[in-house]
Amino acid sequence: MTETADDILSRLPSRLKDVRREQGLSLDAVARLSGVSRSMVSQIERGESSPTIATLWNLTQALKVDFAGLLDASTGAARIEVLRERDVPTIDNRGEACRLRILSAPEDAGKHEVYDVLLGASGVLDSQPHQRGAREHVTVVDGVIEVTSGDSIETLRSGDTARYPADLPHRLRAVDGAARAFLVVQDA
Repeated sequence: MTETADDILSRLPSRLKDVRREQGLSLDAVARLSGVSRSMVSQIERGESSPTIATLWNLTQALKVDFAGLLDASTGAARIEVLRERDVPTIDNRGEACRLRILSAPEDAGKHEVYDVLLGASGVLDSQPHQRGAREHVTVVDGVIEVTSGDSIETLRSGDTARYPADLPHRLRAVDGAARAFLVVQDA
């Protein structure tokens, strides 16, 4: 259902009052912080006056919320984005017997990426160098994984975590059967 300007603005009085109360602020405190008179804040909260953009801006700055946060239909409820297992994007054939499940949001690509790495028996994930200063963090969930970064090699077991430079050739290899790990890639 599409909202109209009237729908959105009809929520303003109660949302303004809710946000002010959630922060434990009195009308006087909001007036001092915003430069908007106490009587005007009260009138807006009672729905007797519609604020100008400048007044609304001053109020949002005083309450430390953005316009969207003040006018949002939800009343402060946390927003949880759920991606069901069947909908998680995967990358196959990135190595031998290797599947990557992409857990990070698409907008995080190239900055902070999170993967669920599934390695079959003797599975390998070979990676070329990322940009200079990039690092990876891998935590083994199941099995044993050998981590190689440049000339360094470490063996990790379930529960172990390794952090290493990813701006040089690096590899994850399952040892003694299948393995699973969570991988975080942080580009510089």
